[in-house]
Amino acid sequence: MVSRFSDAFLLEAERHAAWGAAQLEALTSFLPDGPWTADLSACLYRQGELELRVAVLGTYDMEEASWMWGWANPGLRGTDVVAPTAAVERFGRERGITELTAEVLDLSGFEDPRRAAETLAFTGMGVTGAPGYIGVPAGPGTQVYFLPDDPRVPRAGLDPVTLPRTLLTGAGLIGHSARQVVDGYFGHHGVPRRVEGDRIVAELPGGNTVEVDFDAVGRIAGVGVKALP
Repeated sequence: MVSRFSDAFLLEAERHAAWGAAQLEALTSFLPDGPWTADLSACLYRQGELELRVAVLGTYDMEEASWMWGWANPGLRGTDVVAPTAAVERFGRERGITELTAEVLDLSGFEDPRRAAETLAFTGMGVTGAPGYIGVPAGPGTQVYFLPDDPRVPRAGLDPVTLPRTLLTGAGLIGHSARQVVDGYFGHHGVPRRVEGDRIVAELPGGNTVEVDFDAVGRIAGVGVKALP
């Protein structure tokens, strides 16, 4: 039984927090309202009138408070619908992150097991670089999580106007390392950055500069965008 995530896992989760939260907003806006169906043998997910190619990232058993990665699912192992999620297990082995390599995680020791499952799904999305994840009920006590694997899903870009809110939202999502959130966000967007004491300075495309300051306990103290004259 797991009662907390390892530091290695939390640092990886934080690396995707800001861009991942923005990407989930973009995916939610893209998906139409309506019931969902899936054809796992064809790797297809339909919601409303939209049909997307997807992969099964994992499933959460509400009764047992347990998470199973898609690549470990005995009924799906080796099939196309879980092939993209094998990257999660490979990444976990390369980085020594046990939460990504354990086939099933017992989350009953967490104060909020459902939130823990969402954190696993979120991190799996980040590791694979997927444009979000879709969590839907697959039965009275099961939640299944899909990764969109379709180029039509819009990708959230870097917007200097909303950047402060994006970074602060990301930093508040997990709350383990705001520095990792900021560095991961700029890294995701391929933005050069450097550390200057308690500040990360990033050079945005077009020449504008972003300065993110941190307080004595590592929280974001301010985000300033300096525009070219």
